[in-house]
Amino acid sequence: MRILGVDYGEARTGVAVSDELNVTAQGVKTIFGRNPEKVANEVSEIAKQYNAQLVVVGLPKNMDNSIGFRGEATLEFVEILKPLIDCPVELWDERLTTVSAIRVLNETNTRGNKRKNVVDTVAACIILQNYIDFKGGK
Repeated sequence: MRILGVDYGEARTGVAVSDELNVTAQGVKTIFGRNPEKVANEVSEIAKQYNAQLVVVGLPKNMDNSIGFRGEATLEFVEILKPLIDCPVELWDERLTTVSAIRVLNETNTRGNKRKNVVDTVAACIILQNYIDFKGGK
């Protein structure tokens, strides 16, 4: 069983996938675009390609646990995505994952356009890996 991880963003959306044993998360790609319907269609195609049986979407929350503007946009995206895929969609608290992704990219000395192009995919990996670790793998 594979799990897809998604870091939905305003201009870029990162996508990651688990291995079949749900031990590790690997980056798949960054989807560029602001149209949530187009992004949802591309995520659904990736889910089919990897035969994902679950999609985990990072939900950005404020530090006080409230849902802000980006969280509301993510909830709307999930409602667009759900009818396009044949598996459940779960939301996962993604607070500080972009900060963690930037830290990883700093440690690997990734700079400039390359950094901008992969930060969301790295964030999707972190979201998915946190989910896998919390659930204990399978």
